[in-house]
Parts: sequence; structure tokens; C-alpha cells
Amino acid sequence: MSFTAEVWQENAALFETIRTMPFNEELAAGTLSQERFRHYMIQDAHYLVAFGRALAIVAAKADNTDEIVQFADAAHTAIIVERSLHADFMEQFKVSPATFAATPLSPATHHYNSYILANAWSASYPVALAGLLPCFWIYAEIGLDILKRTVKNNPYDAWISTYAGEEFHAAVRGVIATVDRVAAVASEETRRDMRSAYTRAARLEWMFWDSAYRLEQWPV
Repeated sequence: MSFTAEVWQENAALFETIRTMPFNEELAAGTLSQERFRHYMIQDAHYLVAFGRALAIVAAKADNTDEIVQFADAAHTAIIVERSLHADFMEQFKVSPATFAATPLSPATHHYNSYILANAWSASYPVALAGLLPCFWIYAEIGLDILKRTVKNNPYDAWISTYAGEEFHAAVRGVIATVDRVAAVASEETRRDMRSAYTRAARLEWMFWDSAYRLEQWPV
């Protein structure tokens, strides 16, 4: 069994918790409130900037030129997607540039951004990669799952199509293959740290969606 197959199996219960959480259940049913989706979109745009930075750091740490290109391209794509949120989803759901600029990172977004950036800077290349894998892989699997059970004329069809689409899934398969490559030659201690980084980031994925559902704000 590959490293990524093992880590997916080890975190299967966590994925099921994410798959069936209220945000994703209501997204699939088309009943998620626009207020909650707007909260999610704003925070996701904030997150994608940090994700792009983390990918650029990982690209700089890559141990071969193919993977420098792979993650530099992924960083570029993350920023392009963030900008498209402003042009498409933000406009559709009536989030003005001024509203976005005035909305701070939620506690969960701040936590997630801080983690991926700190892990990208301080950890080894394999561990930094493992900490970014859940954002790719869990989104891809959630996108496919929601596509299978979505209602007709779901108001969130465009979001679903993005993460269930082949272009995104091809990129995810590439990241999985790279993680497996570096894990295959890593020490047992490094693989242990990779598992820990993956699980931490997967938990933060749950926190991110949960915070959007709760319309999380700073308590003080």
C-alpha cells in the first residue's frame, strides 16, 4: 500500500465527518444559506492567498526541477482562483470589494493559514508537502461526493463543478504521486511527521467548513 493510501485509510473517519457535516450536506441539497456561503467564499479567498504562498515555499524546497514547476504552477493557480472568486462568486453573491477588504480572517482561517505557512517554512520538503495535501485531496473527494448527490439546478453548481472537474483532479493526482515519491525514500521519522502534518491539516479543513457554517467571528 502506498503512503498516501495508508494516510487516507488512517484518516477515513475524519473524512467521513467532513463529508457528512452540515455545511456539505446542505451544499449538496442546495439548501445552504447564501449568508453561510458568502462567509465561506470570503474566508476561502483569504485562505487561498496563504495557500499560494505556502505552495511557492514548497516549490523552492523541491528536490528536482519537475516538482519546482509543479508547485510553482500550483501557487500560480491558487492566486488565479482567488482572483476569480472576486470576479465570479463574489459578484454573484453580492460581496463587494470593499466588503471583502473589510472582513478579517476568521479564527479558523487565521489558524489554518498560520499552520500551513509555518509548516511550509519550517518543515522539510516531505512534511511541508503532507501538510498541503488535504486541501487538494479532501476538496477533490468532497467535490465528487457532492456531485453524485446534488440536486438539479443547485445554486452552488459552479462551485461543485470546479472541485469535481477533471482539471482539478488531474492536479490532485499529481500531488498524490509526488507525496508518494518523497515518502518512499524518507526515513520512518519523516514519514511519521508527514502523517502528523496531514492529520493536522485535515482537522483544520473540518474547522474551516464548520466555522463558515457557524458564521464564526472573533469572540472578543
